[in-house]
Amino acid sequence: MTLPAQKILIIGGGFTGMSAAILLQQQGADVELVEIDPNWRTDGAGITVSGPSLRAVEKIGILPQFKEKGAITSGVKMFNAEGQLIKQIDTPAVPDSSIVGGGGIMRPVLARILGEATKEAGVDVHLGCTFTRIEERGDQVEVEFSDGRFGSYDLVLGTDGVFSKVRQEIFPDAPRPQYTGQGVWRAVIPRGDVDCAMQYLGPNGKVGFTPVSDTEMYLYYTEARPTMDKFFEEHELVPHLSKLLEPFTAPEIVEIRENLGESSQIIYRPLEGMLMPRPWYKGRVLLMGDCVHATTPHLASGAGMGHEDAVVLAEEFKNGGDILEVLERFQNRRWERCRMIVTNSMRLGEIEKTGGPKEEHTQIMGITMQALLATT
Repeated sequence: MTLPAQKILIIGGGFTGMSAAILLQQQGADVELVEIDPNWRTDGAGITVSGPSLRAVEKIGILPQFKEKGAITSGVKMFNAEGQLIKQIDTPAVPDSSIVGGGGIMRPVLARILGEATKEAGVDVHLGCTFTRIEERGDQVEVEFSDGRFGSYDLVLGTDGVFSKVRQEIFPDAPRPQYTGQGVWRAVIPRGDVDCAMQYLGPNGKVGFTPVSDTEMYLYYTEARPTMDKFFEEHELVPHLSKLLEPFTAPEIVEIRENLGESSQIIYRPLEGMLMPRPWYKGRVLLMGDCVHATTPHLASGAGMGHEDAVVLAEEFKNGGDILEVLERFQNRRWERCRMIVTNSMRLGEIEKTGGPKEEHTQIMGITMQALLATT
């Protein structure tokens, strides 16, 4: 089969880039991936992966590894700060997949799984490297690299994240990520007998738990912060998160707060997001993942949207045609779904920051999760 593009460069070795590399290499493309981090690390604690996002994980071919190293559960229970159940959201069988429920896994573990699959697929990986020049010439994209190499490609994919250097180079006037007024705290704690994802809605924040293995789960808390200029020293992490959890009097949260310590792997980061208007491509350079639709974690779909991008692009490659037609079909298939995720996630953040109606919060969660069941 003649592919719309044979020689493909992917700039950025995160979840989106690795997923696209695996699927396109499996179709017979010659894929090269460059990643600026020489150690190919992914920092962070746990990650929640919705059922629809797991559908993409399954299509990428790494679901068995996810099940082995992570956790898959059914349902989401939502409580108030005192521990009274507000609503239980079902997570039904996901169409076009074997998935029932949702999942969680440690972010570095998922990165290792994808990295191993990328190498096993035969992708040509260059670490500690990025581009220094991108220039389109006719039906080729010429690229110079920071390690002195030069290459010519049929297609270049920018998958280098929310602060994308490729986006800045190709679309210098594109919108930039905006701070949302919230930061997220994460910690790793014993799972105990927790059998599903849970969220507790407080007066000005939300505490959630997602199982990430047989023995661990991760806690997350969204904190309203007017500015993003706060840096926390190591010794500040436990007392600050502990104080944030004080308004939550649910017995299980009280117990967790009392047991926070150095082993809890607490991290904090400000939340930023953006949605770049179409087009997402210029000539033979396409932006994917957080480069164009960076979202906050409120709907557990940030990484999942990147996985889905890779699946949809691979499907459009199979559908064939001129490469520019393929890129147009790709962005049009992805637009509404990504717009919904970014917009609804932002609204959930606003409700949490302002102590807005919890009924609207649960309604948005339920409606969006139902909409995501539709195939991409």
